Amino acid sequence: MEKRKSDISRRKFLQSTAGAVALVSASGLITSFSDLNVGYVPKTGIMRRKLGKTGLDISILTFGGGSQFLRNPNGEWENILETAVEAGINHFDTASTYSAASFNQGGNKSPDSEDRFGQILPKYRKQIILSTKLESRDPDKAKSELEASLKRMKTDHVDILFIHAILPSDNTAEIEKGLYKAMVGLKSSGMTKYIGFSSMDSSERSKELLEKLDFDVVLLSMNATKYGDFASVALPAARKQNTGVIAMKTVRDIVGKGATSKELLEYAWTQEGVSAILVGHYGLPILQENIQIAKEFSKTGLSTLSREALELRVASLANPQVLSWAQPGYTDGMVC
Repeated sequence: MEKRKSDISRRKFLQSTAGAVALVSASGLITSFSDLNVGYVPKTGIMRRKLGKTGLDISILTFGGGSQFLRNPNGEWENILETAVEAGINHFDTASTYSAASFNQGGNKSPDSEDRFGQILPKYRKQIILSTKLESRDPDKAKSELEASLKRMKTDHVDILFIHAILPSDNTAEIEKGLYKAMVGLKSSGMTKYIGFSSMDSSERSKELLEKLDFDVVLLSMNATKYGDFASVALPAARKQNTGVIAMKTVRDIVGKGATSKELLEYAWTQEGVSAILVGHYGLPILQENIQIAKEFSKTGLSTLSREALELRVASLANPQVLSWAQPGYTDGMVC
């Protein structure tokens, strides 16, 4: 897509602020981080950053198709998807197992996540980054699972294919010989452009996969409670490999309990090496609020947030009793 002159000048302005950040940070007013994630701001007003080695320009706020999105009933989820695209969000993530069954009321059956994407997103396909996930660890099922996903989403390829939810029990050597090899084959075939994995349960296993295998993108749990230690354990490994990083679980179960959406989003956006944040939206007002926060942050790419103060404020929330997605046996798409 051709960039306007104003977009290019905006990029130059943001790049010129990188040196200024260190000076302002020394005063204690701006969060200190050594690697400013500089991007450019298109006419939509939401900054886009490079997604690691992929070279993709990804909006700093992206759209999750999991349980929060699935809670939106028929007649509402359609407008929410349309609004997200029109506002400048350009990454949409889902999974083959994101089911609306738990949210259906009476006889009013609602489509599953990939089917919803397939109803709205095909007309925007050339301007968005589309990702989905493989649930099975069986390499022989990878192609057929992806083929079914592509059929539901009415596309011939995804931009990113993730292994869904890496667990402590996952064996890196087995993944390398099996599912990873199959995903490399799917990448070579053109059914996906890039491969990666998501994890909210094991920063150590994520680190090991990043160090031993060549993944393009990772989707990692990362929030101000520091639950799971992903920012300190897995993120440095991703930066070293220039693997694109999208943060998730940034606001879920935390917002309103000692922190605002603005604080939690800016906390992740100013994390060294994070390109974007994946958020699932229930209700149009929440989506619109987050879009506005993203636009305000995009004006400078800077934050007055005190990271340490926020971490102290929400530290008590770093446990499965508060974080529903950290509970044993949690599967995204179920009612929590």
